[in-house]
Amino acid sequence: MKHSGCISRVLALVSGVAFAVTVGAQAPAPAAAPVKPTPPTKAAKPVKKPATPEFKLILEPRAMDLLKATSTRLAKAKAMSFTATVGYEYPSKLGPPIVYTMRYDVKMQRPDKLKILIPGDGPASEFYYDGKAMMAYAPAEDLVAVAVAPPTIEQALKAAYNTAALYFPFEDLMVDDPYAALTDGAILAFYIGPSTVVAGTKTDMVAWANKDVFLQIWIGDDKLPRRIRAVYAADPLQMRHELELSNWKLDSEVEPDTFTSPKAQLAKRIAFKSPDAASPPGTKPLVKMAPTKAAPAKPQSKAP
Repeated sequence: MKHSGCISRVLALVSGVAFAVTVGAQAPAPAAAPVKPTPPTKAAKPVKKPATPEFKLILEPRAMDLLKATSTRLAKAKAMSFTATVGYEYPSKLGPPIVYTMRYDVKMQRPDKLKILIPGDGPASEFYYDGKAMMAYAPAEDLVAVAVAPPTIEQALKAAYNTAALYFPFEDLMVDDPYAALTDGAILAFYIGPSTVVAGTKTDMVAWANKDVFLQIWIGDDKLPRRIRAVYAADPLQMRHELELSNWKLDSEVEPDTFTSPKAQLAKRIAFKSPDAASPPGTKPLVKMAPTKAAPAKPQSKAP
């Protein structure tokens, strides 16, 4: 039979075991040795764990110097454009987070011109500011929200945040003094090391934190920020937000009609107010968005 060899080996093994048991039963058992009393043992001394060195929050000069250099480069630019690609993590029912991505094509001219095109993910939208008014436009729905705006980019961004909860994750790079945003409330800053894999250029990595957010920032040899990664203290899930910055152009010429849209001006008007959708937990500008007093709104006619 096919399994005769295996069966034979198993039977031989069983027979051998039975033989050993039989022999053991027939042999006289050896006399048991007297049991000596076990002396009482001393209680073991607890092992002392090495003390963990206390972590000190410091503002390392090298890190602060890099932040100062990139802030100065941005603040001196009279005009600039760049592309910002932002990835937001959101929790899923399966457990692992899902990443949503948005791209922002940004052009600005100090002190009072700004244009931001947002092609997606999700519905496209556009934002325009020309020193007098700001418009948030939804091309697919042909809807526009218009509001009277203060006379500078920074004030307009504050007004948009306070009036409509409108916030762009890179706007701290566009304010008059970016360094103030990265030093106000700072409790930690240190140099991590060099990197050569971000944006195809050499960068220096810096960590920075205040009580609201922890940032890791990649700063290029040209002193322009290339990547920023954030985790917010108010987010119990500690989801990550990542901002890639590319296509930098500083002090290039800008066409006069860049910061307005005739099509948006003709769209159906809606109120410039906070949307129903909530922002990711903890997200907010680093600069203090105190309420900005804008000029009183004028009655709007149907025609722009």
